[in-house]
Parts: sequence; structure tokens; C-alpha cells
Amino acid sequence: MKVLFAAGGTGGHIFPAIAVAKEIMKRYPDAEVLFVGTARGLETRIVPENGFQLSLIHSAGLKNVGFLGQVKGLAVLPRSFLEARQIMRQFRPHVVVGAGGYVSGPVVAMAAIMGVPTLVMDSNALPGFTNRRLARFIDKAALTFEVSLPFFGKKGVVTGNPVRHEFFEVPAKERREQAHVLVFGGSQGARAINNAMAEALGPLARFNGNLTITHQTGEADFERIRAAYADSTFSNAEVRPFISDMSGEFAKADIIVSRAGATTCAELSAAGKASIMIPLPTAADD
Repeated sequence: MKVLFAAGGTGGHIFPAIAVAKEIMKRYPDAEVLFVGTARGLETRIVPENGFQLSLIHSAGLKNVGFLGQVKGLAVLPRSFLEARQIMRQFRPHVVVGAGGYVSGPVVAMAAIMGVPTLVMDSNALPGFTNRRLARFIDKAALTFEVSLPFFGKKGVVTGNPVRHEFFEVPAKERREQAHVLVFGGSQGARAINNAMAEALGPLARFNGNLTITHQTGEADFERIRAAYADSTFSNAEVRPFISDMSGEFAKADIIVSRAGATTCAELSAAGKASIMIPLPTAADD
């Protein structure tokens, strides 16, 4: 069995696909899995780290990018379709799974044109822009919420949000005098959370010796926030641009401060971790 996943951009799209891909390999060891993404997304890092092959195509978003961005996105579509067709002719998948992100659009659409069975995954109550556009062409949709069913008709199936098995295995943390806080704003970081933590370092200094912090900033803010920690009087923090072993960091944390993305919420629930979740006020379609 050959399964092709189209997933890209953020961890919220990629990690559920990774969870499903790992389960496929667990149940069908002889299966072949291929991911398709773009060179600009986190998939270039996450997919190989999880042991899967990644092919790249040119693709661009059409929503929340402004007029010029939409023009550029439309201009690259023919190339996206041609590259997707070439990959499918070479890989010859038995099924194509669209896990979200703009790369999912041309890949799943081309699969439908070529007669390859298609499935999309969506973790949002209001399905994402790409999946809503693909709804009429796909064979099945795996959804997290019942409220999403009307967008896909009889094609929709409520499955819940796939979570990597290691989050279900996060052990209960032993109580210690020194508390540990994990801070992250999604796979790409969150500037508002980064800034809030930088401003809080002065008051937090009174907890030196009793509190440690691990902070994932995202690549864009890493140097600035690392400098803020270094210049502060707070003495025990680890600042990283990206955390590959997030389940391992969950295990160390007494409490987690994070964005309230669908994948993060599912992982927090699976791990049973106390959390302070901060929704993104500008999230698309919220």
C-alpha cells in the first residue's frame, strides 16, 4: 500500500499527518509513505526528523495574503498541478491524504482528477479554506467535530484529531519544590506570547531557584527573545527556536503556556497536562 500525504506550513497541519502515517506503518509495516510539501514550510524539518520521505512542489496561499499575494498564488497554480501530477505518476499512491495547508489543494485536486482515492483531514470546527474548496472533489473527510459535517455531506466522518502516540505516554510529573513551565506559541512561535514573557522576566526573578522555564520562540523571534532572557535577572531558562521532542518537554513541565491551536489542545488533552491557553485573536475564520 502506498499513501501520499499533502501537508505543510505549520505543525498544526503536519503533526496530525505524522500521527496517521506512523499508525499506518505500525499496522502495515510494508506500506510506503510519501509526504508532499513546499520548501518554505516546517515540513522540511519535521517530516525527515520523523523518518518519512518528502517531495517538494511550488505552491502558495490564496487567503489572507492580500491582492498581490493572491495573484502570485494563482500564477503558481499551473506549476503546482504539474509537479503534483509528476509526483503521483512516479509514486503511484493508492490513496492521497490532504492534511491541510495550501500545498494540500493542488495535490488532492490532481489526485481526484487522476482517479486516485482522496481523504482530507480537518481539525477545526469551521473547516479550513483549502478543505472547503476541495469538499466537492474528495471521497472522504476525517473530521474532529460533528459541527463540521455539513460542509462535507455524507463524505464526512468524525474521527477526532489524530495525536502522536507519545503524548498518550507522557508520565505524570513528580512534585518538586522547583516548578517548571513550558512556553510556546505553536510551531512558528507567537510574538504576543514572546513579548509578554520578555516583559514578565523582571517580576519572575523573585522566583529564582524555585522556577525554571523552557521557551520555544519560533525562528523569527529567537535571537531577540534569547537576548531578553540573557539581559534579565531571571536565572534559569532555556530558550529555543523549535522543539523537536515536544512530548519530552511536556513530561518535564508542571504547567504549559501556549496558543490554543487544535493540535495543541488535542496533545494537551492526551498528555493530561495543566495549561494556560491563549487563543490567537486573528486566527482565520474564527
